Parts: sequence; structure tokens; C-alpha cells
Amino acid sequence: MTMHRLIYATSPAVNPSLHARTSINGVAAICDPLGGLYFPESRTLVVSDLHLEKGSAFARRGMMLPPYDTLATLRILDAVIARHDPATVISLGDNFHDRKGSAAMPETFRQMIAAMACGREWIWINGNHDPDGAQGLPGASMDELRHAGLVFRHEPSRRDGIGEIAGHLHPSATVRRRERSVRRACFATDGKRLVMPAFGVTTGGLDLRHREMSGLFDRQQLVAHMLGRDRIYSVRFANLLG
Repeated sequence: MTMHRLIYATSPAVNPSLHARTSINGVAAICDPLGGLYFPESRTLVVSDLHLEKGSAFARRGMMLPPYDTLATLRILDAVIARHDPATVISLGDNFHDRKGSAAMPETFRQMIAAMACGREWIWINGNHDPDGAQGLPGASMDELRHAGLVFRHEPSRRDGIGEIAGHLHPSATVRRRERSVRRACFATDGKRLVMPAFGVTTGGLDLRHREMSGLFDRQQLVAHMLGRDRIYSVRFANLLG
């Protein structure tokens, strides 16, 4: 999927019908196949779980991964920002894979982020991987943000969650297509709250039927907006494979 996301990110023509429209607590939003959530009325773009510098974090522990994760993630982020031209960008935590990631990030990548943030409000929500915030980068770091009638945080609350946009769980879903099962990252929402897919290119996923998802959604209303190769596929929870 990483290669397909990169190809789609550089596609000169984007058909809006390939996106999915939804609403959270009455606030209209667009689910983009690249993994961003856009709120047209407030011109706000939300991404989650970038896990930048994951390769370097593993390298510090003696485990070698391909060193291209940060560049690929930032190129896709740049594309989704260019597509929607938001006034505000909110990154919902685990922006970096560990506490050292933002301080150790190469200058080239810092310049890419600075260029994307130029002329915009940029908010880094702190996550469990990076609780100390983003160091030496444009924007503000905070644990939670209330903005445009919604609340943005890294981990979903175990309260009613009305109007909540969260990340952390990396939701995914599985459907059957052409006699085989297909598993994809997804936006998960029941209309009251939404949990974001992980945006980083080397992140895994947690199935919507996993026990960690229990109690977060009204399953009668739950829809998985699944990231396809170049479009969103919206599937009701009852039609997903267990």
C-alpha cells in the first residue's frame, strides 16, 4: 500500500468522488484516501500517528529497517496538504516514534515540515510515543485541543466520546473481494466519534473487532471508511469479516 499511496499522492488529477464524506457530531468531514481527514468549514486537516523517524528509532536499538519511512510519510503528507490547502493542520500524536525522534530528525526533513507549515496553524498533539512534544519544529505542542466544535486527542477516551477525533489504535478492517479477504487501514466512525487510521508508512493496524475497540462505538452505526489503492471504500461494521 505504501507504493500505491505514493503514486496516488503524485497523481495530477484527483476525483473528489473517490473520497468519502462523513460527519462527526454534525460536523461535516472528508476522508481522503491518503489518510487525512479534512473539515471544509473550518479548513482543518487532521492526520494521526505519523511515527516519523521510526527507522532511526529501531536503528538505535540495533534493528535495521529501510531508512525511507520519514521521507515517504512526509511526501504523502505534503500531497494531502497541497490537495486541501488547509488553514490548520492537526497531527494527533505519535508524531515521532520515540522521544528522541524530533530532536534527531535530519535538517532536510525539518525544512520539509517548515515549508508545509508556512502560512498555516500547526498543532502537534502529544502521544504515548512522543509525550514531550515536537522539538525545534513549527507549531504548538499540546495534550488535547478543542477546535471547531470537536475535541482532538491522541487516545480515545472511554467516556461517551461525542465529538471526539482520536488516533492511537491504528484501526483496520477486512472485507471479502473477488473470493479473497482484503485488509486495509480505515477511518472508523459511528457519527459520534472518529478514530483515525495511522498515516505513517511503516505502521501496522488493529482490527475493529479487537478487544481494544470494544465500547468505543455504537456498532449498529459503525462504518469503516477503508483506504483503497486510490479511493475510499465505505463498509458497515456488520459487513466486515471477523
